[in-house]
Amino acid sequence: MPRRTVTMLASTLVLIALLCVGVLTKVPYSEMSPGPTTNTLSSPGGKPVLQISGHKTYPTSGHLNMVTVRVTSADTHLNVAEAVYGWLAHDEVVVPHDTLYPQGQTEQQSTQENAEEFSQSQESAKVAALKVLHIPVASHVNVASVLKDSPAEGKLHAGDLILAVDGTKVTKQDQVAQLVTKHEPGQSVTFTIVPAEDAAAAKKADKEPKGSRQVVVKTARSHDEGKTRAIVGIAAGTDHTFPFSMDIKLADVGGPSAGLMFSLGLVDKLTPGSLTGGRFVAGTGTIDDNGTVGPIGGIAMKLVGARSAGARYFLTPADNCAAAAKDTPSGLTLVKVKNITDAKASVDKIRTGDTAGLPSCSAG
Repeated sequence: MPRRTVTMLASTLVLIALLCVGVLTKVPYSEMSPGPTTNTLSSPGGKPVLQISGHKTYPTSGHLNMVTVRVTSADTHLNVAEAVYGWLAHDEVVVPHDTLYPQGQTEQQSTQENAEEFSQSQESAKVAALKVLHIPVASHVNVASVLKDSPAEGKLHAGDLILAVDGTKVTKQDQVAQLVTKHEPGQSVTFTIVPAEDAAAAKKADKEPKGSRQVVVKTARSHDEGKTRAIVGIAAGTDHTFPFSMDIKLADVGGPSAGLMFSLGLVDKLTPGSLTGGRFVAGTGTIDDNGTVGPIGGIAMKLVGARSAGARYFLTPADNCAAAAKDTPSGLTLVKVKNITDAKASVDKIRTGDTAGLPSCSAG
């Protein structure tokens, strides 16, 4: 057999072997890419994303789009070829698998966590929107979770409202731990609560909860790091009673990053005139009850998705600004926001065309 033929055959076999290795060898990486973007002012399938009843609403126009990121599932690992392609592609990002699914998190666990974060972000979006509009919101301290095999298990339940601890009225969630730790381990604490089912029924009816009762829980000794203290095994949270009904309906979306845009959408619907003036504004960011905007993941992919959908302005959490400014899609203006007041003021400027004074992001 001629040497040239042997060389070509050997090269072909090596290439085939390399391709097989590239396809069959899995690497501990996952992939992120731009996901769908939805206008919070829209009505996909004929049903509004933001549904309000019991309060006057106003017509809206333009776009206040929330954006998403697609990620490979928890049980999917890229092969070498896919990882290399993702590293080279402009509209995809390859990251270590543990970045998206820490400590061996399963797909089911990830979905549950995202659903819980999404639910909390909706609650905070409503609170922030009403606060910036100076509409009163009633707040209540509640039992956010109960630790398994703790003294509180079976006595207190997630969703119970905590009105008082040992007769002291509770108005802030950190008061609960402060009052419990005044005891020595083994002593009892008396909680005045509204049971979760009664609290849920009152909230659904947009009424103040009623029907309190007392529950006595014997404390135990803490075993975590730090000073030994009395515990009952609950985490306190905050629940709210709204003066009218607000629902956020959006399927197949999870996580907390749409909070800012939901809040702005509610503000737009609850105030006369169009907040955007017909402009196409997109954005992202978590939001808390006080309207503070927090950072999110996947900012580069969200910018690509927003610009592809037609956005001209992108509301960017301050802590994401530096990363976003390093690779901003052409035609997209980044607007730096720290809270909902900042965001609303910036959208007002975009509507009026006064964009020269918009707070911008820098890569520095």
